[in-house]
Amino acid sequence: MLLWLAHVAALLVLPFLTVGVVNRTKSRWAGRKGPRLFQSLSDCLRLLRKQPVYSATTTGIFRAGPLVLLATTLVSAAMMPVLGAIAPVSFPYDFVAVAYLWGLGRIAVVLSALDTGSSFEGMGASREATYAAFVEPALFLALGTLAAATGHGALADLVGLGARGPAQAAITLACAATLFVVLQVETSRGPVDDPTTHLELTMIHEVMILDHSGPELAAIQWASALKTTLCAALVASILNPLHPADGLLLAAAANVALTLLVAVLVGFVESLVARLRLRAIPAYVSVATVSALVALLVTAWWQGNAR
Repeated sequence: MLLWLAHVAALLVLPFLTVGVVNRTKSRWAGRKGPRLFQSLSDCLRLLRKQPVYSATTTGIFRAGPLVLLATTLVSAAMMPVLGAIAPVSFPYDFVAVAYLWGLGRIAVVLSALDTGSSFEGMGASREATYAAFVEPALFLALGTLAAATGHGALADLVGLGARGPAQAAITLACAATLFVVLQVETSRGPVDDPTTHLELTMIHEVMILDHSGPELAAIQWASALKTTLCAALVASILNPLHPADGLLLAAAANVALTLLVAVLVGFVESLVARLRLRAIPAYVSVATVSALVALLVTAWWQGNAR
């Protein structure tokens, strides 16, 4: 019960804090003070009080999209090691369920965008589906490599490889680098996308939600912040040198700190690297796939020598 309560508390606070850290980091690099750390929470609360507006061309699919996105993200959050190598829900190869829950949420938003009949939103939906297809092999290759390296299938167990030797350190760093790129693609962060742009021709994710407003837009923003936190927490769990056996509170505190450090790194990248051209994004995502492949080869070499 305490694990569930701590996990729920982290999911209520960390998403908005993570987004706030990213935005504050970008503001500091630009020489500005920046918004409050919990500005995104204030924005969501403000949107909840607004009345949504619907186009005459939309159907129930448009209204269901944000709710399905939020629901699938929340369900996947129960299986993610947000506070270290533990999760309230854990079963063999649950990372496959997480990946397909994210895919289901993405499909719901894509269908919601297409339901508007807007050519701009259809363009964004096409790009979203294309780049998601590019990054999915990297995600499965990285998590599958960690499963092979640790001998475990549950997501909360396969992040505890650590850096006990050169091979383990190489595998950990390569998989962390892969999942960092996955974070950028899955959450539409720079240099893959620009969440602050207002130019429809260059948008990917933001152009799909132009017609959403009120509580439905709040659901999308919360789901986006939550997915950012989940991806950052996954990278942090892989890099976390502490295990729950070393002390549950200490390991959880270290994981939260590393999650916020990943958020700072996201802000650094968005501040220092220009948004990539659309045709360059597949090449950038292929770097993540190659990194995961290197981790797989090192795993095969390490386990072969260990026998």
